[in-house]
Amino acid sequence: MATTAKKNLNNRVVSSRAKTVVKKFDAVVETGDKEAVASVYAEAVSTVDKAAAKGVIHKNAANRKKAQLAKKLAATSK
Repeated sequence: MATTAKKNLNNRVVSSRAKTVVKKFDAVVETGDKEAVASVYAEAVSTVDKAAAKGVIHKNAANRKKAQLAKKLAATSK
């Protein structure tokens, strides 16, 4: 397998994982379970940070996504 193909596959795995965790967070927010939301939020932020650290997504995009997640988290605590 060529280097480009390996990197492409790894980037897709990391990107897909980040998207999946964000969708999981959105689903938990809909349920309204505050304890579950907090734990999934931490997982989502960590996954987005890892994707940015690996260069799969831009650091500003990661910060924007984390801000969006934080805003949803704050809305659930009201």
